[in-house]
Amino acid sequence: QVQLAESGGGLVQAGGSLRLSCAASGRTGSTDVMNNYVMAWFRQAPGKEREFVSVINWRGTTAMRDSVKGRFTISRDNAKNTVYLQMNNLKPEDTAVYYCASRQGTSTMPYRVGDYDYWGQGTQVTVSS
Repeated sequence: QVQLAESGGGLVQAGGSLRLSCAASGRTGSTDVMNNYVMAWFRQAPGKEREFVSVINWRGTTAMRDSVKGRFTISRDNAKNTVYLQMNNLKPEDTAVYYCASRQGTSTMPYRVGDYDYWGQGTQVTVSS
């Protein structure tokens, strides 16, 4: 069983920064989850569908949605079994519950909710005006 636990959310004023962390654990067979799994961040605002934010694969290749480019950065530290989302210049429209997700490694960079097998419980990010 792969387990994911997000942390780092909170209340911040517009223009501020937060760093989210996702601690991952577990193995499938003899495979290390961090070495062979794609990790991603999604978010869900009240009344809206869960949407893709960013993804990083085992090689460190990344992708992210256009609305956060230049503001957010995704990274991973395999030694710590942790994925990060550095969020700078936050805007009120970034307010949402942020979820960490994972799936088995693929050559593509998945962006759909249905592409992922494991999810954390989420961490609330609230950006005030």
